[in-house]
Amino acid sequence: MSGNFGIYGGRYVPEMLIGALDALAAEYKEAKVDIMFQDQLALYRRNYTGGPSPLVEATRLQEYLDGPRIFLKNEGNNHTGAHKINHCIGQALLAQRMGKKRLIAETGAGQHGVATATVAAKFGMQCTVYMGAVDIARQRPNVHRMQQLGAEVITVTSGSQTLKDAVNEALKDFMGSSDTTHYVIGSVLGPHPYPEMNRDFQSVIGKETRQQLLADYDISKPTALIACVGGGSNAIGLFSDYIAETDVKLIGIEAGGKGDKPGQHAKRINVVNAREGIFQGHKSRFLQTSFGNIADTHSIAAGLDYPGIGPELAYLASVGRITFDSAVDKAVLGAYHVLAITEGILPALESAHAVAYVIKHAQDFKKDDVIVIGLSGSGDKDMFTIARNQNDTLFKSFLLEEAARYA
Repeated sequence: MSGNFGIYGGRYVPEMLIGALDALAAEYKEAKVDIMFQDQLALYRRNYTGGPSPLVEATRLQEYLDGPRIFLKNEGNNHTGAHKINHCIGQALLAQRMGKKRLIAETGAGQHGVATATVAAKFGMQCTVYMGAVDIARQRPNVHRMQQLGAEVITVTSGSQTLKDAVNEALKDFMGSSDTTHYVIGSVLGPHPYPEMNRDFQSVIGKETRQQLLADYDISKPTALIACVGGGSNAIGLFSDYIAETDVKLIGIEAGGKGDKPGQHAKRINVVNAREGIFQGHKSRFLQTSFGNIADTHSIAAGLDYPGIGPELAYLASVGRITFDSAVDKAVLGAYHVLAITEGILPALESAHAVAYVIKHAQDFKKDDVIVIGLSGSGDKDMFTIARNQNDTLFKSFLLEEAARYA
């Protein structure tokens, strides 16, 4: 069995899941070299998800910052509004090959849940999505979208009631239903083959970036690629085509949250309470208490408050190939506003972490440097969080009026 990235990765699951994961790994190994499968995947990228996603030069943001050339790889333009649709299409096609009739998923920000519900509807499969009660409260529009797409959304009330707890419940379901069900893990996390498989499905982001820079802007390679990192599927998707080119800087931005104390952030690299551990089927770096339990996390962005990081990203950090930094909630809200008024793009709060880094560090780059920011998703899902943090009284009045109409 492969699936290791240095000391990270691997497969740590109950015996009852070994057969299902072996079958998935074998199926993916065949699909990876199956021209018909790859052609089908590419066709869906073009004609269903709307790829290639645009790469646009952020000229007004450049002027605002008086900094380097900045490009935005906007996965928020994809069908369902995020990069998640890339690996969901790939996994659904694999599930079809394996004769599975049902998809299950976990979700935090809701984008992965929406994408899973979307492909389930497209391919005529049943769908169940697990989502923490805290995340449901702050991402209600995505819950509505999943339900409209025919998915059953199950509220998870255990633990911190966020993403890690939703993963636990989805794993329990999978253990009892793997004969008929495929678990669509939503990032480059979990037991082998998920980290490698989802990286490959997301690698289209980096491949497109390379082609678009050359074809549209006559740029052979960027100076730096910058992306937010929760589990890390968008980041590794953007980075993967450039990992071997060490003259291209790879910068991952984690959730700095409200501060540096435990429970106030979701930084897994370069912090004292993050260390190697085994959790939810794989070995990686996790935020832990002094007793070795998984620690609480916080981020204004629901998709970044997972306590662990994808094992390949942890490995690339350990060998110095990826540099990690973080952005605090306040800076993220500011970056959301700046990108909106300069480029007419409302980024997901997850993506705004990468924008916040560029705003803070623009003067660290030369004017002719080329920076690509991975915009993992659209900010439509975050309207309630944004309005609340901006104390938008008109929006609040609108919500109260709408509530009254339902009464």
